[in-house]
Amino acid sequence: MFYYIKGTLEETGKDYIIIENNGIGFKVYVSSDTLGRLGSLKQSIKVYTYFHVREDAMTLYGFLTREELDMFELLISVSGVGPKAGLAVLSHLSPSKLGLSIIGGDIKSLTTVPGIGSKTAHRIILELKDKIDKDSLSDADYGFNDMPETSSNDAVNALVALGYSISEAGSAVAKVSGDMTGTEEIIKAALKILMK
Repeated sequence: MFYYIKGTLEETGKDYIIIENNGIGFKVYVSSDTLGRLGSLKQSIKVYTYFHVREDAMTLYGFLTREELDMFELLISVSGVGPKAGLAVLSHLSPSKLGLSIIGGDIKSLTTVPGIGSKTAHRIILELKDKIDKDSLSDADYGFNDMPETSSNDAVNALVALGYSISEAGSAVAKVSGDMTGTEEIIKAALKILMK
């Protein structure tokens, strides 16, 4: 119903903000990460929103980027994950790191989120693994943004083709020395790490 709200940041709370637009104050629940990235009060902001309707309440959830909103909507599509749990996950993991954890089957990083147990983490990975767009994850999330983009991407793709998860491949390539620029060189060094 509401795609975004643009207005003045009037107040911040523990897990919400108040945005005034044309004399109306909107209470919008946000992740702690979003709270930390907001500017000062009385500043103009734009927040992408998700309007959640229940029998007893109508609630707005806000996000500074479309990526956060998209990941939130994917999370709450999982059985047993509601909006509050979705915000908790995004408070602990950026959308890209969450996507990387899901693609890589990294249950450990998901269970570090309060309220997300092993069963829920498994369900999130199982239901969302095929819905995450691998191309939308940036090199910075893999930890190799100092290397030439094509070499690092090609190396990760080659390691995935060899049967390694994208998380394992990305982690191994990230550990490789920044002096390496050739794809073959990066793959050889990453394979040595993966075979230990």
